[in-house]
Amino acid sequence: MTLFNAEVLLSGPATMASAVALTAPISFWGGVDPKTGVISEIRHPQSGQSIAGRVLLVPATVGSSSAAAILLELVHAGLAPAAVVMHEPDAILLLGLIVAKEMGWKTPIALRLDRAAFASLDRQQLEISQDGGVDVRQVP
Repeated sequence: MTLFNAEVLLSGPATMASAVALTAPISFWGGVDPKTGVISEIRHPQSGQSIAGRVLLVPATVGSSSAAAILLELVHAGLAPAAVVMHEPDAILLLGLIVAKEMGWKTPIALRLDRAAFASLDRQQLEISQDGGVDVRQVP
């Protein structure tokens, strides 16, 4: 049974990964290290956490059009999130994923889901289907 049905913003592969729900908006430019996939903005509540290979729940983004380039670098380096879930679509962030997809790189699925669900999904093992179904899975 699907827990949530999210809107698919950009298609990508189904995935299963641990979730990290950001509790504050993030700027990818200067806020995420493209060489490690770690949140590098020291004032961000999730500073020091890796987003690589995780389901990243983003309440909002801040700032620069360079966010697309940082996300593109993360995809190219194999350090991108397994899925990106946004409260509201961010055209700049999605552009990074669209370019990665055009380059033929493995690109995570991007979804829209109300941020009210984010807290309940933090640190959970999530299974995301290609059609936007989001399920919590028990870790054996």
